[in-house]
Amino acid sequence: MSRLLLVIILIGVLPPINAKTENWPGWRGPRGDGSSLDTNIPVGWNLNENLVWKTALPGKGHASPIIWGDRVFVVTAIEDSEQRALLSIDRKTGRVVWQKDILKSAFERIHRLNSRASSTPVTDGNSLYLSFLAGDEMWVAAFTMDGELRWKHRPGQFSSKHGYCSSPILWKDKVIINGDHDGDAYIVALNQKNGETIWKTERPNKTRSYCTPIIRNIDGRNQMILSGSVSVASYDPDSGKQHWVIDGPTDQFVASLVYNEDLLFMTCGFPKRFMQAIDPRGFGNVTSTHIRWTTTKGCSYVPSPIAIGPYFLVVADNGVASCFVAKTGERLWMERLQGGHSASIISANGLAYFLSDRGVMTVIKPGPKFEILAENELGEATSASPAIYDGHLFLRGEEHLFCIAKTSRGI
Repeated sequence: MSRLLLVIILIGVLPPINAKTENWPGWRGPRGDGSSLDTNIPVGWNLNENLVWKTALPGKGHASPIIWGDRVFVVTAIEDSEQRALLSIDRKTGRVVWQKDILKSAFERIHRLNSRASSTPVTDGNSLYLSFLAGDEMWVAAFTMDGELRWKHRPGQFSSKHGYCSSPILWKDKVIINGDHDGDAYIVALNQKNGETIWKTERPNKTRSYCTPIIRNIDGRNQMILSGSVSVASYDPDSGKQHWVIDGPTDQFVASLVYNEDLLFMTCGFPKRFMQAIDPRGFGNVTSTHIRWTTTKGCSYVPSPIAIGPYFLVVADNGVASCFVAKTGERLWMERLQGGHSASIISANGLAYFLSDRGVMTVIKPGPKFEILAENELGEATSASPAIYDGHLFLRGEEHLFCIAKTSRGI
């Protein structure tokens, strides 16, 4: 057999190479907005044909899995021992490489839809950064990729009858965490190397919210943007100084914002629901000048939305999904999906992936027509947002972590 023929045969049997492989390093992936460059994840799937592995998880948690190279990391809270634990899982096989108890603290009061391990970790491939509530204080720590403690720090008080779910993000040499709570609220930046406070910015309205910020460079200005503290605001992530603020439109926020290179999109909240498109190029108080469109129908409180091309998509907590023309706010359709929704929407290859609390993943093609491409059953309830890596979906259920691909033959 000639070498050329052998190469042709091998190419025919090998799985396609995904040229857009990205790590999924923290909350909502590499850009913090639920988007993936992956072009090879499955649309329609079932556990008989597409399950690569399924691994039992101890305890309970709503934090998303994060992925770096050949490792998947998950945090959980174990009721019997009141321990918060960190697990490292082999991405290819689902084998638990190690599990380490990292914080023992009395379990805090939580909302019935929350958990005591809802803060998604973040990594740069050198360290893992985690955050939990310890008593009445925010607890932040850094670990090696092998689970050894580098440092731990308690940057401030945190009081909320609904519990805790603020996820850390990374910026240059900083770990940044939102500390909106029912007290002296703040945003804080810690030194990645030692946990020391670099800056701490007061949040004025002392109201609990759980929005994880996004950071974007917009017209040459680095902006860290989040909703909460009865406002939507932008800060300089290097100094913590505020660029601009929009008052309201409600008290409490959970969903992160998204940005489509033109407008920011915000959805909230409690006690009133709003969605807004915001021009992020302002200075000072821009409440009356930089809101491009607003609606109060079909808004989400917990699930974060997604921007895909010219479209903006959102699913309300009750499972009603909407697709808008992002620029104008024209609602193209509004339809009910199966079950309630807590998980945030993800996107890949131009499609939107919705995961319901029942464990049903609905794949929709954005556009003027409501078009469901697939409805896939996980067979387990879930509240955690999905993750993507190299053609594979990683879905955290109440009891298991699932790895799903176009083929179940392995990674």
